[in-house]
This record gives sequence, structure tokens and C-alpha cells, in this order.
Amino acid sequence: MPRFMTLLSFEEKSMPAENPPEFEQRAAALFEEITKAGVMLDTAALTPTAEATRMVWSGGKLSCTDGPFTETKEVVGGYSIVQAKDRAEALEWARRFMEIHPEEWTVTAEIREIAEEGGC
Repeated sequence: MPRFMTLLSFEEKSMPAENPPEFEQRAAALFEEITKAGVMLDTAALTPTAEATRMVWSGGKLSCTDGPFTETKEVVGGYSIVQAKDRAEALEWARRFMEIHPEEWTVTAEIREIAEEGGC
């Protein structure tokens, strides 16, 4: 069965310091359901960009920049990896996750199949 990664991104400055309890409850219930269905392989939120380091390889040289990255509008704030029967099932789980977020938030999800061959 194929695996899919969902990358969640948002404007870091516009997000609350803590998630509302209602969101946490809805997320916990959905995560329990997706785990019981045998679909969820891994999921996590990421620390703020203030705690990150960005590496860039360019022109044969490596440069490192510590966060926060003020020039970046949207940042990846979390991810999930699911094993679904097909893309449609992965998209359905992602849709359900997106819909539990508060209406006033703007969150983007990018769902991509994990290449099983090749790569780095």
C-alpha cells in the first residue's frame, strides 16, 4: 500500500501560542480513529522557526542561517505519514483533518505520495 506525507503550513505569526482545547479534543478523536483504522504511521507538530536552522547548498558551498526566518511568509508546522489504499483515501483523511481546524485559521495541506524507489 502506498504511503503519503501531508505537510501542514501556515503563517507562523498568525497562529496562537497554544491550540484551543476544542481543537485538541477534535484532533485527538480523529487521530485515535485513523490509528485504529491502521492508516496513521506517524504525525507531529514542529517547533517554531525560532528554534530552526536552515541550510542551503549553493555554488559548492554550504551556508547556515538560524531562525526565525522573517522573510518567510508560510512555514511547515507539522506533518503526517499515512499508509492508504490509494490517493483518494489519503486525501479523505487529510480533508477530515483540515476541517477540524478553527474557521479563523488559514492552514494549507500538501499531500504527496512517498516515492518507494530511487531518491537520495
